[in-house]
Amino acid sequence: MKDKMSIPEKLYSEKLSNYQESIKVLYLVDDDFKTMCDDYCCSKINVEKFKKKMQEDFHLKVEYENLTKELEEEIVQYIEKNME
Repeated sequence: MKDKMSIPEKLYSEKLSNYQESIKVLYLVDDDFKTMCDDYCCSKINVEKFKKKMQEDFHLKVEYENLTKELEEEIVQYIEKNME
């Protein structure tokens, strides 16, 4: 559980690093700003999640492509062997 005075970890980005003090103050006192920051954090989490999913999907795609090639070769070999 995060303590009451902290801001979400995702707000500690390189692009926002020059504004950390302002972010801390506004996050605690301005509900609109807090909502915007929370939306930003959710968006970053989703980007990371989909990035990971895309990497996993790419690896799966490569595995299936390789399996397809192997099976193609096996099919051709089987046909050649059994149709002589």
